[in-house]
Amino acid sequence: MLRLSKLTDYAVVVMTRLDDLGGAASAPGLAAATGIAEPTVAKVLKVLAQSDLVISTRGAQGGYRLARPLSSMPLSDVIVAVDGPIALTACVDGAIGGCDAEATCPVRGRWDPVNAAVRAALSAITLADLQRPAPTPHKTAHIAASSLAAE
Repeated sequence: MLRLSKLTDYAVVVMTRLDDLGGAASAPGLAAATGIAEPTVAKVLKVLAQSDLVISTRGAQGGYRLARPLSSMPLSDVIVAVDGPIALTACVDGAIGGCDAEATCPVRGRWDPVNAAVRAALSAITLADLQRPAPTPHKTAHIAASSLAAE
C-alpha cells in the first residue's frame, strides 16, 4: 500500500492553516489552531523551514509564514521535504543495492515510468487544491438559523 507519513499529512494541515491565518504564526498558535500536538507542529515547521517552504522569523513580531502562496506549492514538494524522494520501490531511478533479487529481477527498471507518473500527479496538485474553501457567509448564516430553529 502506498501511504504518506503522518508527518506529511500534518505538514499539509499546518501549511493550509498557516495560510488561513494570513500572517506569521507561532508553533503554539498553530498547534491550538490545528489540534496537533505542539512538539509535532514544531518538528514539522522545522522540516518545512529547512526545505524553504516556510520562513521563520525570530522576535516579538516573529513566527512562521509561508514562503510562497499555496497555489504555487505542489504537494510533491511537501512529501519530498518530509518523507524524502518519492520512490515506489527500492530500485526506482537506477538505485542500486536496495533489493536482494535485483540481479535477476525481470521487472528491474520497469517501475521508473510508474514512479514518474506518480510524481507528475503529485506535482500537479497544489496545497491550494487541498485547502478546504471557507464557508460562504450566506451558507453559514443559513446553517446557524437552522440550528437555532431546531432548538
